[in-house]
Parts: sequence; C-alpha cells; structure tokens
Amino acid sequence: MAIKDVKVPSPGESITEVEIANWVKADGDWVEKDEVIGEIDSDKATLELVAEEAGAVKILVPAGTTVKVGAVVCQIDTAAAKPAGAPAAPKKEAAVAAAPAAKKEEAPKAAAKVEASYAAGHPSVSAKKIMDENGVGAGKVNGSGKGGRVTKSDVVDYITSGVDSAAVGGGWGGTRDAERTKMTALRKKLSERLVSVKQETAMLTTFNEVDMKPIMDIRKKYKDAFAKKHDVNLGFMSFFTKAVTEALRLYPGVNAMIDGTDIITHNYADVAIAVSSPKGLMVPVLRNAEQMSLAQIEAEIKRLALKARDGKLTIDDMTGGTFTITNGGVFGSMLSTPIINPPQSAILGMHNIVERPVAVDGQVVIRPIMYVALSYDHRIIDGKESVGFLVKVKEMLENPGKMLLGSKSAEEILLGL
Repeated sequence: MAIKDVKVPSPGESITEVEIANWVKADGDWVEKDEVIGEIDSDKATLELVAEEAGAVKILVPAGTTVKVGAVVCQIDTAAAKPAGAPAAPKKEAAVAAAPAAKKEEAPKAAAKVEASYAAGHPSVSAKKIMDENGVGAGKVNGSGKGGRVTKSDVVDYITSGVDSAAVGGGWGGTRDAERTKMTALRKKLSERLVSVKQETAMLTTFNEVDMKPIMDIRKKYKDAFAKKHDVNLGFMSFFTKAVTEALRLYPGVNAMIDGTDIITHNYADVAIAVSSPKGLMVPVLRNAEQMSLAQIEAEIKRLALKARDGKLTIDDMTGGTFTITNGGVFGSMLSTPIINPPQSAILGMHNIVERPVAVDGQVVIRPIMYVALSYDHRIIDGKESVGFLVKVKEMLENPGKMLLGSKSAEEILLGL
C-alpha cells in the first residue's frame, strides 16, 4: 500500500490554525490528480485541498474541526485499484467535447454517475452560507455542479424563482426550535478586529451630501461607448475611487496610519474596496489606484469581485490597503457610520441615491442626492483635515472635470489660479 499524506497548506505567515470547512470527497471515494478533495477556512480566505496523486481517499479529520497548519487531514492510497464506475479524469473532458456523437451516447451513463455520487445534493461552502441566510432547507435545491453538488448559482436561482405556495399568506413557518452553529474562523477574526477598532481608536464620523446628477449624466451619455471600448461597465465606484485618490494627494494625513509611536505616511493610494461575498464582507485592495484610469479601476474591481464571489481571494489580495471605500447603498442604506479597517485611519461610506428637493441658484429643484460619511481616527486626523477631505471628494464628484485636471476647473487652469 502506497500512502500519500495530504497536509493543510499555509494561508499566510501569521495564520497557524484553519478549519476544515467541507469535504468534497467522502471516505473511500476515488480522486484524480489535481482534483479538489475539500475546502479549508482561515481567518482571511478559503483554500482548496487538492490531490497531488490519484487514488482512494481516507478522511482523517471530520468537517468543522480546527487543525494546525501542516497537519495531515487525509490520505490517498495511490496503490488502490480505480473503481469501474469512477468518473474519468477532468483532462478527458476536452476529448468528449470534440466528439459530439459520443457525448450524446454517454449522457445517460454520466447522469447515473451523478446520482450515485457522494456530492449529489450536498451544497458547496458558499451555497450553504446562502441557504442558511435565507432559510432554504437541505434537499430543496437540485445541484448542477460536479457530481450533483449544489452550487451558489443553484441556490440563487431557487430563491429568485419564487416562494413555496404553502408559505403564501401563512407566514414563514417559524418554530420554537433554535440552531447553534460554530462561528467560522473568518467571522471570529472579523469580530475581534471590529471590537478592537472601537476600543483602540478615537473614531469619529463626518457627513456630507453629493449631488450625483453630473456623474449620472456622464454615465448616461458615455456608458455604451465606454463598455464597447473597455469591455467593462462604467459604475459609480470608479468615480469615487478617482475622487478619493486625488483628495488623498491633497490631504496625505487621511492616507496615513499609526505604528506604535510613529506615523507612516504613504506616497501612494492602495484603496481597499469592500465587496459582498458568500462568506461575508471582503475588502480586496486596488494597488496604486492613484495611477489608474476609470476603465482600469472598473476592470480591477470586477476581477476582485468575481474572485470574492467564488471564494478565491488570497491573503495578498486583501492586505496592505491605505484607505477603504464601502458602499452600503447597494443594500438600500441611507446613512451609516462605517468602521475603520485597521491599521488604516479612515474609511469612506457611500449610500443609496434618493431624489430630494434641494436649492440650486435660489430655486428648489429635485436632484439625485447621496449622503457620504467619512469615519476617521481622531488621534492622527484632525477635524479640519477630515472635513476638508470630504468636501474635496464632494467637489470633484459634482464637477468630474476636476478629477482629470487635478482638483482645478478648466477655468482656473486657464486663468493660472
């Protein structure tokens, strides 16, 4: 018998423990080389356990167990005989795709294998998260993933397809039962960081409002041409990121952080963008955002958001930011006080856009208004600096040309002001 140990990989230098989130394979299942065996959760990201050799799997640690990095959590018997009904290796899929006739003939057999697979009906980690949050019971969703596994898109399709007829008019079927679930490593780390921010910083929040009509007019006029040329949609986040980087240049203290008794000031803007994922709010970083165009910002946000959705964000994707932007408006938030993302010293909160009556040139008009909030560490950022920063962001959003011309209008440049 030839045994290959599968050890827990290191998610990062500071991480010593992880949690076995899910086993994709069951004890005794056959696994091909480079096929996913299971998933592990750290306080930063989710990683996959991949088979280095083909063989029969022996699970040593049950799902939900916390283990040390480097621990042996399962083994692969490379000398085991491959079962007759075991699925073919993933690399053979290309050959099947090249022969449509053969693919049709083998379809019934493939379906039979999916039904017999251990994965059939079992949700992935991201799918399980959404099912729990929306009260979707096990067995209600049909899986379309590999081996019949329930994917995130399967759950989303189920939820958006409508509610059960029995639930209409009858409430949501609550009981007197309660369920206790173990907090994930990521959620535990997040809770610790949030509490420490409240206890260790002198956090204060300043507010303002932005007339979004100029930005909305630009998007309406150029969105089709922008998407055609750059293959990415023109959103609000790129305008806010660009405005923030210019404001950080003018107010470098907002881009600084405290390290012991020292203040570190950055000559670059690594802007962290909060994005929603099945595991919760993740904050990947746009490196040197001050050098990016609107198209580059949108493309990078899209790339990172897709990685967050698929649970593929790495430690490097989420470390090293100097300033954070979070958008609660996508969920309908009108106003909030965002919490600083340590060790950063400030965070900008965006909110929903609502048509409100405002005074323009002595006349009451209806304009699309967004409230914005800047939370900052008062130990390092003074009130004058924080208010000035937020006003500058407002000015550039209401006059987008200032973003291109370095916070000055065309007229000011013409006049040498």
